[in-house]
This record gives sequence, structure tokens and C-alpha cells, in this order.
Amino acid sequence: MRRHCLRRRLPFSTSFHTRFPEYIQARWRVPLAWSYRFVRAFHAPATHVMVATGSIEQELVARGFRNISRWTRGVDTGLFRPRPKNLYALPRPVSLYVGRIAVEKSVEDFLRLDLPGSKVLIGDGPMRTVLEQRYPQARFLGAKVGEDLALHYAAADVFVFPSRTDTFGLVLLEALASGVPVAAYPVPGPLDVLGNSGAGCLDEDLGAAVVNALAVPAETCRARAEAFSWDNSVRQFLANVTPVR
Repeated sequence: MRRHCLRRRLPFSTSFHTRFPEYIQARWRVPLAWSYRFVRAFHAPATHVMVATGSIEQELVARGFRNISRWTRGVDTGLFRPRPKNLYALPRPVSLYVGRIAVEKSVEDFLRLDLPGSKVLIGDGPMRTVLEQRYPQARFLGAKVGEDLALHYAAADVFVFPSRTDTFGLVLLEALASGVPVAAYPVPGPLDVLGNSGAGCLDEDLGAAVVNALAVPAETCRARAEAFSWDNSVRQFLANVTPVR
């Protein structure tokens, strides 16, 4: 579609929502500068390059990107909501991870932690088999969707987000909407989603973040999630679309 628009001199917008250079570096040790040169060239002709957060915008500006516009995310607060915590017959507290089980997500940072209670992981990916064998005490439950996924979120006591490469982290909003506090590193994504809300804890010591997040009230988490509406997301998206006449 990009080629089609360029050939016909039509305006178009792009969206930067995956940090592919960081993923490539994590897997194959390709220098970030090389990958970002290609990604920057890909987005350069766009009239708007949409990003979800201020942190990512600052990073891209520093790397020479232009025409950056904001496009936030939303969460279904009807599906993801606080519910009874009777799903797991496991020692408490339950620390939950939801997402792709892959090297760029730093899932092993979570699994290495010496935490009280139980660790539950929802999702699949290329590292699942290896990590299941390496950490047999953790519960790997595979991919979940819809109501089933929402029940697992709400049953947890803390949501652990070990990734350093995400541009936003929609799973953070889903956890918060479920009344579950977030523990993460102080990096783009968690920094933007949590802000100064107090709905979780950010710390380079991820274990300390988990323990401290357990004290956060569910009401604080829910209130933060409700600040992210799909209506606002749609308005921002439409403002970033250039009509073709």
C-alpha cells in the first residue's frame, strides 16, 4: 500500500507500534542504528507517523523521525473488570504474565524472581517449551481470549510486565481495568500507561516492584484504566488521516 500511494502521489499515514529494531537486536544482535535507518526510511514519506505515547515520540524524534502524531489506545472496561478471585486453586499471591513468550519480552526476568505465592503465564511463543522445562514451578496455561482471558486477569493479585521493548502494552490496560496492579520496569510503555496514577510500581528491581504493587487498591487500578477510552483513540486516529480528493 505504501508503494501504491508513493507511485500515485497519494498522502498516507503510518503507525509505529512495534519496536522491530529492538526485537532484531535481541534475537540476532544487529546494531540498532542499522535497523532504525531502514525503519526511518520506511516512515519518512508519511504525512503522519502515529505513536501511542510521549516516551516513544521522544525516542523517535531523537532518532530523526518526522511528522509524528499521537494515537493512544483504549480498553474494553466491560469485558475487563474486577471479579471474584476464585479461579486459581494456587498459593497466593498470584503473579500473572500475559503476552507472547519470546526473548524480546524478557519473560525470564519474571520467572527468575524469588516471589511468594504462584506464577501464572498466559500466552504462547517460541520460548514456551524451553521455559516450561527450565521453570517447572510456574504455571504455563497457553493462549486465552475473550471472557476466558478476562477471568484470568481478574483472578490475579499482581500483573508482571517484564518487557523493555514494547511501545505501549495493551495488556497493562487490561490488567488495570480488571483491578490488578502492575509491576514493571521504568521504561516506555509502563511509564506512559501508569504515569503518576499510583496504579502500580515501576522499579529496576522487578521483584521489589511486584511486592510493592500488591499493596495498590483495585479501585486505583480501575480508575486509571477508565482514563483510556476508545472514543478518544478513534478521534485521534481520524485526525491523523489525510483525505484523498
